[in-house]
Amino acid sequence: MLSILFTGVDYWVIEKPAGMSFHAESETPGVMQSLAQAYPNHTFYPVHRLDKMTSGLLIVACHAASAATFGSLFERHEMEKRYLALSTKKPKKKQGSISGGMVPSRRGQWKLTKEAVNVAKTQFFSFFHQGFRLFLIRPLTGKTHQIRVALKSVGSPILGDIRYGGEAADRGYLHAYSLQFVWQGEAKFYRSVPQFGEHFSLELADFIASELDETVLIWPSKK
Repeated sequence: MLSILFTGVDYWVIEKPAGMSFHAESETPGVMQSLAQAYPNHTFYPVHRLDKMTSGLLIVACHAASAATFGSLFERHEMEKRYLALSTKKPKKKQGSISGGMVPSRRGQWKLTKEAVNVAKTQFFSFFHQGFRLFLIRPLTGKTHQIRVALKSVGSPILGDIRYGGEAADRGYLHAYSLQFVWQGEAKFYRSVPQFGEHFSLELADFIASELDETVLIWPSKK
């Protein structure tokens, strides 16, 4: 079930649960269909998407003009996004950048190459907490399965992400954690701490609040 975190004239911010597709699957409604059914007097325009396994923040525009503005924000990389992920595997490096060309692989997967075509750029920090590796992730591009492929490439497939080698779990442990952007000259910031899933615990939420302070964490340059 979708949660509504913010409503405005130009856009809404919603929280998608893990396991819900963006588009309808057979007779199961997706995000946009669910919104249309729940709020039949509103019109919504998609501006970005999340994988079915991914929970967290999504923006939907309320009219064509705001949809176009959001399209420009994403195209100019002026939308700051953060994700959280859990893995049972220690990464090859504790923090840094992952960059490479994204190409289709077998069984609906994608993989990274050294070619400068369809390049995906991802930055991350990792932390050890209660037997897991917690990742704070900053995607600089928006490629299909980008974060899932990036973490697999450093030896830490996401917990529950069977497609990319993650251990079986009650859900895929990838969550769209925060969004930050400037709208009509005003800075906007939205955050959603994950709550659903056996391993997204209250203790983890406290750890996130205390350790993931971006005034202390210094991200690499975007270049």
